[in-house]
Amino acid sequence: MQGPINLDHNATTPVLPAVAAAMHEAQLRFPGNPASQHALGRDARRAVEDARRRIGELVGARVAGMDADRVVFTSGGTEANNLALRGLLGGALRAADRGADANDLDLLVSAIEHPSIAAAADALAAEGRSVARIGVDATGVVRLEHLEQLLDRGPRLASVMLANNETGVVQPVAAAAALCRGRGVLFHTDAVQAVGKIAVDFAALGVDALGIAPHKFHGPRGIGALVVRHGVKLAPQLFGGFQQGGERPGTESPALVLGMLEALESWHAEAQARRERLAALGATLVESLQSSLDGMTIVGAAAERAPHTLCVAFAGVDRQALVLALDMAGVACSTGSACASGSSEPSPVLVAMGLPEGVISSAIRLSWGAATEPAEMVEAARRISLCVNRLRRR
Repeated sequence: MQGPINLDHNATTPVLPAVAAAMHEAQLRFPGNPASQHALGRDARRAVEDARRRIGELVGARVAGMDADRVVFTSGGTEANNLALRGLLGGALRAADRGADANDLDLLVSAIEHPSIAAAADALAAEGRSVARIGVDATGVVRLEHLEQLLDRGPRLASVMLANNETGVVQPVAAAAALCRGRGVLFHTDAVQAVGKIAVDFAALGVDALGIAPHKFHGPRGIGALVVRHGVKLAPQLFGGFQQGGERPGTESPALVLGMLEALESWHAEAQARRERLAALGATLVESLQSSLDGMTIVGAAAERAPHTLCVAFAGVDRQALVLALDMAGVACSTGSACASGSSEPSPVLVAMGLPEGVISSAIRLSWGAATEPAEMVEAARRISLCVNRLRRR
């Protein structure tokens, strides 16, 4: 087969035709501002609120009654994660100001978080917050015993992602959240690479907040959401309006909201079949690579992984040279998070796992989606093998 092959779906996914159609219809059907009091505004508001309730329902949030959870729309996953860290910490005093012991902590984050968490934690530390990293084992799984040790230092908030964006390794979020709940510590999870790929149930996870970005599961870019448990306070980080209870002011877009809903409905309508198909595509890719290449290491192979992600290292090959070669060969992939793809530094995720330098320096990320075909995986493996062998001969 000819033409480009997209194996960088973890960066973003193509919008489904049904999502594009839903957004087009909403743009024409709801011209009013949802915050306006006239009929056009009320129609738009009704569409947004109905979609908000349904989105919450689809991710396992409580959507009815006085104790309903909240779905707060944002501009994407990065804002949702930043809002979670800053908003959940809220007005809590810095450790230096509250007369606490110097060992006390404000925030715990895992050592393998996406830059939208890791960089936000670094910024909070620069502002005087006390931050600590939870370690991971060699398979990329968060060490719960280390989390327990850090909880002894009285943190206000912990954040552990649900599925890693580079390795696909699924984290023990429900167990981590239970440990935090037992100590009265708020818990957030970045579920951006999990929703639309594996089963995600907000209530069953027992978390206080959960971040979503629909462009990772064939929905629109420019919108995300933070699901917040009932009774949990969220300090706003933007100001200027009363929308969304003032927690995240700004004019909501019915088109983006309904596009997000359509993408989530599409996933739930075929969740099991899509998971199985994604897993089968991954198996085809791995088998095709293994049949033509030696010196290949699958990162996180011993752990539970999401079915759409493969982090693989090719001994003796520079990761950046390989990504460039594959781009020329018509295969789109990456060396890690798209939010850090311009960096020449080694992946913090792979470094945190304690992997050998040879693996870290030669690892690339391959990821696929709902529309990927088996023939594309076979052809991609052929092109990857050609590029790897060519680079090894240099």
